[in-house]
Amino acid sequence: MSDAPARLILPVILSGGSGTRLWPLSRAGRPKQMLDLLGAGSMLGATAARVADPGLFAAPVLVAGAGQAEAIEAALPDLGSLILEPEAKNTAPAIALAALAADEDEMLLILPSDHLIGDVAGFRDAVARGLPFAREGWIVTFGMKAERAETGYGYIERGPALGEGVHQAVRFVEKPDAATAGRYVGGGRHDWNCGIFLMRAGTFLDALASHAPKIAKAAKAAMAGARRKGRRILPNAAAFAASPSLSIDYAVMEKADKVAVVPVAIGWSDAGSWDALHEVSERDAAGNAIAGDVLALGTRGCMIRSEGPLVAAIGIEDLVVIATPDAVLIVPKAQSQRVKEAVDALKGQGRDEWI
Repeated sequence: MSDAPARLILPVILSGGSGTRLWPLSRAGRPKQMLDLLGAGSMLGATAARVADPGLFAAPVLVAGAGQAEAIEAALPDLGSLILEPEAKNTAPAIALAALAADEDEMLLILPSDHLIGDVAGFRDAVARGLPFAREGWIVTFGMKAERAETGYGYIERGPALGEGVHQAVRFVEKPDAATAGRYVGGGRHDWNCGIFLMRAGTFLDALASHAPKIAKAAKAAMAGARRKGRRILPNAAAFAASPSLSIDYAVMEKADKVAVVPVAIGWSDAGSWDALHEVSERDAAGNAIAGDVLALGTRGCMIRSEGPLVAAIGIEDLVVIATPDAVLIVPKAQSQRVKEAVDALKGQGRDEWI
């Protein structure tokens, strides 16, 4: 590996989520990364704190929708810059904007804004382990230990070792069925794809130009025509509109040659459903995660939260019950991934409760 002088890693925090999977608490106008879901501050604040080591990380860049700008700046006064997407175009175009705003040799650490990591020291160690490979032109991703046969996550298949604790990534699999996920967990060669990446800005832009040239062209034009207001960067809307909407996995990771994976077990969760949030929440002796004004009698394994009225639950098991001043959600915990169906139905009926 290269002996080039060390430089600070530039964290790029993606904060474009629309807040549908934790409805009704999280909504389009109040996405989950801005919420305090576990009593320890917002998920966005926790993400920024993870990269607050000035000896390793530069001040973070955020990529977000314009509607979040004021809330983000209030929450993160030490923010480096804020790139405001003219419209949501998924992760590949969002990362392209950040890469174009950086020096081509800058090391980018791409982070979702709404994930939980229990072992921050372990996370930083994993970044340090992948850093020499990223400097040499690898796109490094981080594989979270697959603890169960989860069908809501993507998986990464590990290949030959490139170094201690670093492997070549052989294959990405998007949300397998239950039987396949079970084989992956039992086989021990697959990790959950958590959407965290480490790479040179130039490496990503070169890969994007090869594998998703329409995104590369649109992002370059959008940044060439960008306006700047203080630390806010506003890419040209007309140019950005020409970009396809693709995730980094589809646009780059599944096609690039030099992709490495660092397997880790650092207490990760994407908190992407009420069931997942229940797993990482503090629970009582009956397995209930309760917040707000709740009376639970003979109730087991439930996620019950009230942001307004008293919720009295009697003799129920494995349910999610979420009450806000204007909406109540009741769904079996095992089906909590279906919450988006309610949001889609509200949109179709022209109702505002999803916003």
